[in-house]
Amino acid sequence: MSFVWLKRYVPRGIYGRAALILLLPVVFLQLVVTVIFAQRHFEGVTLQMTNTVLRELSMVMAAVDAAPSRDAVLQSVVDQTGPLEITAMPVTADEVPQRNQRYWYDYSGIVLTDRLFEVLGELRAVDLSNNRRVALYVQSDKGPLRLEFDRRRISAANPHQLFVYTVFFGVLLTFIASIYLRNQLRPIKRLARAAEAFGRGRHEPFNPSGAVEIRAAGNAFIDMRQRIERHIEQRTLMLSGVSHDLRTPLTRMRLGLSMMDEDEAEPLLRDVDDMQRMLDEFLDFARGAAEGEPERVAPYAFVREIVEEAQRGGRLVTLKPLQGEGEGTVKLRKVAMRRAIDNLISNAVRYGGRAEVSVMLSDKTLRIRVEDDGPGIPEARRDEATRPFSRLDKARNQDKGGGVGLGLAIATDIARSHGGVLRLGEAPELGGLRADIVIGR
Repeated sequence: MSFVWLKRYVPRGIYGRAALILLLPVVFLQLVVTVIFAQRHFEGVTLQMTNTVLRELSMVMAAVDAAPSRDAVLQSVVDQTGPLEITAMPVTADEVPQRNQRYWYDYSGIVLTDRLFEVLGELRAVDLSNNRRVALYVQSDKGPLRLEFDRRRISAANPHQLFVYTVFFGVLLTFIASIYLRNQLRPIKRLARAAEAFGRGRHEPFNPSGAVEIRAAGNAFIDMRQRIERHIEQRTLMLSGVSHDLRTPLTRMRLGLSMMDEDEAEPLLRDVDDMQRMLDEFLDFARGAAEGEPERVAPYAFVREIVEEAQRGGRLVTLKPLQGEGEGTVKLRKVAMRRAIDNLISNAVRYGGRAEVSVMLSDKTLRIRVEDDGPGIPEARRDEATRPFSRLDKARNQDKGGGVGLGLAIATDIARSHGGVLRLGEAPELGGLRADIVIGR
């Protein structure tokens, strides 16, 4: 049997699910105990009180039989059973109800009605529509009679007290349990915040606390974070060192080529420039997204500065007006994000004739889009395009100064470090590649 349909009704947060696990058994147990106790207690008490009233009713019926006439029934009952406080009044056949009357929640009424019909063979109907009085319609030798007496003589006086106590103590215990549960789940929330911050490139202080299992998970997270930071640091130092050491022989080669004939040196100088550009990309990839600290930035003004700088560099790029209804600032690493946007603009201009940049800011999302009119990238190879050192020779022109395949990889790495993603698609207006950096606020 599948319970997939239950997922839409189950809370998504750990606090809600833990509270559900805690409350469901307690509520179910209280309901079971309440029902069992009500059946045992109220049913037994009602039966005992009904049996007592039945003995008095037998005396009333004897007094009715002894009455000389139908009109003398009331006086005969008063004379012979006055202390019983049961009144008997003759009624017509039309006044006798066709069925029993009671409220749907009157549990004790069910018990006493069944008992009365079991003992009183002449009983025709029971009227419990009045919470204070019980009316019985019986058939006697003197015709139909209406017997009335106080409801308190046949039912428990305060049946609601049990339910009041159950609800009160249930709420009290739930409140106490929720406080304890919140204290137990607080370390898990702190661990989740620290992990989310680390995923966004921020180092948030975290000290494991709480239960033994939560402490173990916290210590494992700290060890993992330290290993990742050491790995990033070692990778950065290695690539930076290699790239820096290669600059010296490249400089010597460029000086040597400057002394050669210009026609002979031109092809070699292009190779040296390509190697220099590769080294610069290696350094950008080595720096990754760890350069700079997150700070509040007005995204549209920030992107506008990058576009204006690209325009001054001779690139054909335009900026669309701000889209969306959101306002305010977003936490970004300015140096890293500038590098990512500049890489996307450079790719767009290199492989297409022009580029368009747009910014969409909503209450929950920041989207920076770069579109070009180039050949684009086939959908089946877009994931491959974001991998480091991936060069799509068949998808992108290689006669326009292609790099080493790190431009989109750097942008992807920077977007992920901000808790976002780089999405590639087809530009609907220009027909080329569409690159979106999407970051949650």
